Amino acid sequence: MPHERNVMLRRTVVSCLLGLGLTLSAGCKEKPATPPASGGQVDHGAPARGAPAAEVPLYTYDVVNVWPHDPHAFTQGLVFLKGILLESTGLNGRSSLRKVDLSTGRVLEEVRLSAQYFAEGMTVLDNRIFQLTWQNHQGFVYRLDTLEREKEFAYEGEGWGLTTDGHSLIMSDGTNRIRFLDPHTFQVTRTIEVWNQGQPLAQLNELEYIKGEIFANIWQTPAVARIDPATGKVLGLIDFSGLLAPGDRSPGTDVLNGLAYDAAGDRLFVTGKNWPKLFEVRLKSK
Repeated sequence: MPHERNVMLRRTVVSCLLGLGLTLSAGCKEKPATPPASGGQVDHGAPARGAPAAEVPLYTYDVVNVWPHDPHAFTQGLVFLKGILLESTGLNGRSSLRKVDLSTGRVLEEVRLSAQYFAEGMTVLDNRIFQLTWQNHQGFVYRLDTLEREKEFAYEGEGWGLTTDGHSLIMSDGTNRIRFLDPHTFQVTRTIEVWNQGQPLAQLNELEYIKGEIFANIWQTPAVARIDPATGKVLGLIDFSGLLAPGDRSPGTDVLNGLAYDAAGDRLFVTGKNWPKLFEVRLKSK
């Protein structure tokens, strides 16, 4: 989500993450919760009343490789596929869908969206690219090979992050709810609620499905939550503080956002909005 939206709404992020031991520099957004999407079963991940809160494993990282990234790309969705990156970029008048060369950061192909659309999360399933928009309640489907737009689809609430488990589209909307959508009908088949230490964990943004878990950027923080897709339970939190060095930042540099996984090479890529670099990282316990 864009930095400009929340200037008057910032608060300390420590309260957002409920004393998890992460030293984070940004704030969390105060906004009305998006109403639950109609349809589908809701799986409540909150612990039973009175049950002790389980300690959440914390992770940090080692940087394995660094590549160039377009500092004008307001990254909303990121996918690694067959040696290239697919990237969805946001902001009205600047939104796009791109194929990007990993090693150089060069844009190989690009489709620009009309200025009325603020592009958001993106994923690939069955040789089709699915892309969300923020407040238009509208998504797009493209051919993977040509980036030709084939059709549109509608959904309730805001569009934030999008990924897939190979069967369903998995969508975040800025609340603590994650929806699973049928990729053909776009109907909600089920919903999970994400809870951590007995409290809802909201502002879930860009998503990536990795080894049976949902990884979710927590907007405005350098934290990524690892979520059980069956229950919504937080399985771990990754602290990416310091990933982009102060010397690499400029006035336009925004928050961490952008996760991509190379299943064949077991590689995790991380970047941010208007970041000049993209990182391959290896996770380790904190």
